[in-house]
Amino acid sequence: MNFIFEKESLENRGFNHPDKEYSNLFLHGESTESYQHITQQVTEKLAEVMNKLEHPYSGKKPSSLYQELNKLSVFSYEGESIESLLEDINDTLLMSNIHIAHQKSVAHLHCPSLVSALAAEMIINAFNPSMDSWDQSPAATYLEQEVIQWLLHGFGFDSEADGVFTSGGTQSNYTGLLIARDSFCKKTWGVNVQKHGLPPQFQRLRILCSEDAHFTVKKSASQLGLGEESVLSIRTDKNHRLCIADLNRKLEELDKEQLLPFALVATCGTTDFGSIDPLSDMAAIAKKHGLWLHVDAAFGGALILSHQHRSKLRGIEKADSITVDFHKLFYQPISCGAFLLKNKEGFRYLQHHADYLNPEEDEEKGIVNLVNKSIQTTRRFDALKLFFSLRMVGTKQYGEMIDHTLSLASSAACYIAGLENMKVINPDPELNTIVFRFEPSVPDTVDLNQVNRNIHKHLLYTGKAVLAKTTIKGEVCLKFTLLNPRTKLVDLKGILADIHEFGELEVKKWRFPV
Repeated sequence: MNFIFEKESLENRGFNHPDKEYSNLFLHGESTESYQHITQQVTEKLAEVMNKLEHPYSGKKPSSLYQELNKLSVFSYEGESIESLLEDINDTLLMSNIHIAHQKSVAHLHCPSLVSALAAEMIINAFNPSMDSWDQSPAATYLEQEVIQWLLHGFGFDSEADGVFTSGGTQSNYTGLLIARDSFCKKTWGVNVQKHGLPPQFQRLRILCSEDAHFTVKKSASQLGLGEESVLSIRTDKNHRLCIADLNRKLEELDKEQLLPFALVATCGTTDFGSIDPLSDMAAIAKKHGLWLHVDAAFGGALILSHQHRSKLRGIEKADSITVDFHKLFYQPISCGAFLLKNKEGFRYLQHHADYLNPEEDEEKGIVNLVNKSIQTTRRFDALKLFFSLRMVGTKQYGEMIDHTLSLASSAACYIAGLENMKVINPDPELNTIVFRFEPSVPDTVDLNQVNRNIHKHLLYTGKAVLAKTTIKGEVCLKFTLLNPRTKLVDLKGILADIHEFGELEVKKWRFPV
């Protein structure tokens, strides 16, 4: 990158001119013409690029792509036209992106964005409201509240509940465990953690979750001062759901050791398998033992829109808090998520009043400052994206899209199971992820883990497909994450044919090394 700055004085750059209008910089008055021109040029360029992208990835390897990007200058001294800039980034930032909307882009929980949400992004970016205080986002504050109320109703919460938009699952899970920790400390020891810090007994605190729970449970524990060792993993069953029998055993052991479990995390859609823990059973156990039940539904929460699979969420309404992401099966641009809280009083553990931003007198006057519910201060108006999509796409079509991806996953798992040299790890997928492995009958001298790694790299670097890889019980596996409702079974059959063809070649290299 070119980081050399001109040494010319500020005066010579025109910044000392009080009458300078900057009419082409900010969206105001006469600058709308400039804005219309720029957005038209970007729209036309995106349409051109999308029409040229035949594959989900260009196939460029990290070293060559880095070298190309390293030649770009990050600034210009005099400024330049949008046409010139778009031309300069065409082959790198545009043509060499992952084409996430491509039917063969099936790697991660990374969704194509709805056009309705892209339209909302234009409004968000133009007005640039900050969602921390009412006087920075008056109308936006109330719309976010309305969208939150819709979500609360969808998850079965009542009028005592509340929520807030977040950057995604990591922040939402952290918020849930923070409130759970501080609530327990206040109730058990009368300690206000915000003011006095963790009590001496904090090392006895424990969080329980399945061994397939998201890594952010441990990450949150480490950041909350409890340490990763405070998280106790519960075994999962053959369907990769938390094992209730093992949970009960672990709770008995903790009681004997005089340790204090305070939170139970249920996963509604594990990253690898999309598995949903037994929510109702876990809710009953949480109630019996006085545990805070947090449901990480970052992935599976979208089933509130499903016409055929909504029943899989049964029991989620009994949670104390819920994580839900919209940049997964709600098809929103990154980032966009929410944290929902059954008892809104719990948000007091996040509050900190600043006279310039959210003074206490505002609450007395009924002025809503959303920073009181968030661990963020400055925050985007992401609720508008979801609002636009719910209105323009409609819940009927939303449900149809989600149901298609789940149906496709079931069909694909069945198809893979019938293929020679393939093993499906989850033959009955609960959501829309399939974990499988190229596994022909070969001598022990053939390293099938390396073969599967090479298959993954080959498909990526030839641009044929973008799929994921993971490791299950020491075995390297491949994974389809089927978020895109445009993907069909024929697309997956093409990927599987490429996997088999290249896999056979790899096995021959091991059998007959050159």
